[in-house]
Amino acid sequence: MSNSHPFGGLLVVDFTHVLAGPACAYYLGLLGADVIKVESVTKGDAIRHRGGTDAEGAKAGMSTSYLTQGAGKRSVALDLETAEGLDYFHRLLERADVLVENHVPATLEKLGIDESALAARHPHLIHCAMTGYGRHGPQQNTAAYDVNIQASCGLMEATGTTESGPVRTGAPVLDYSTALAASFAVSAALYERKSTGQGNFIDVSMLETGLSLMSSSVTDYLKTGNVPQRRGNLANSRSPGAGSFPCKTGVMSLGVNEESHFVSLAGALGRDDWLTDSRYAQRQDRKTHAAQLAGEIETALAAKTAEEWEPVLQSAGVPSARLRSMPEALESAQVTTRGYVQTTADGTRVPTLPFRLGGAVSYQPVCAAPVKGQDTAEILQWLDES
Repeated sequence: MSNSHPFGGLLVVDFTHVLAGPACAYYLGLLGADVIKVESVTKGDAIRHRGGTDAEGAKAGMSTSYLTQGAGKRSVALDLETAEGLDYFHRLLERADVLVENHVPATLEKLGIDESALAARHPHLIHCAMTGYGRHGPQQNTAAYDVNIQASCGLMEATGTTESGPVRTGAPVLDYSTALAASFAVSAALYERKSTGQGNFIDVSMLETGLSLMSSSVTDYLKTGNVPQRRGNLANSRSPGAGSFPCKTGVMSLGVNEESHFVSLAGALGRDDWLTDSRYAQRQDRKTHAAQLAGEIETALAAKTAEEWEPVLQSAGVPSARLRSMPEALESAQVTTRGYVQTTADGTRVPTLPFRLGGAVSYQPVCAAPVKGQDTAEILQWLDES
């Protein structure tokens, strides 16, 4: 089945750097938008030269962190501090549908391209601004990276164990979740523009994205006053029988949250006696004897490896999965069947979108990630001719 490209015909100007902003533009490009990345004539996007473990690639300005969300774009190098560079930038925006940028407001004001100036000159434009803390408030001009927002939103404080102290998540989840949130917002603004004919300004906050990732904990705290505690690998549901359990080898993650799940677990483990045991028969009893139940689950799971238990438990209807490394996950039949990893024209393998439209098999970037300014001559000639 052919892929659905709802953003076909749209032009997106990608005036971003590092991860969150470029990823947003990358996602829009996968859905059909023509994405032009605007970089400075000197250094370009700083992430080209850092991140990842490919030292040679980073030295050449093509780090794996850049390649992850660099494909499917054209690159134009402009000096926005010059009249000529700024003029070309505005001429791009005249033709663009969306501007994605992730600079603090002070930077845009200095260049004369803040939201009010752009709205007055380009009223048709969807201007998506992504910053660490969002517009207004005392921190609107505070620079931030993923790790800073993990610290400031409470996510780091809630991760780890009482012994470990706060722990950063193992991946830049705030960058990529902010990119997805921004893409969602751009989609909404484009839909609204169909009826109003007017552009819009989108104010995306990484801090609020982080809080959104913890929404259930936020509501629980606001209602009860109970501050989230570090629970290690225990499930947020606090259900007895939910969490991570060692096996003969490997670890199983169990999500035994409903009564039916516990019945299925008991049957799969050959412990139907739990269903009549006064300690475990009712949910409240299981909560009272949660530590004992966890010990019995571990004993049962110790009979086989996690690799052996996973199909048994999943077939029985128990929400469960064995702990995998990222390489194992990428090589799994589920991930490979859905085509989540795509290969660009230069042979680089990169992640694609986590959803499909209309039964689409996958979304592949239209071209490899460009070197800095690779398409400058072509794009400037197009602007001069049109």
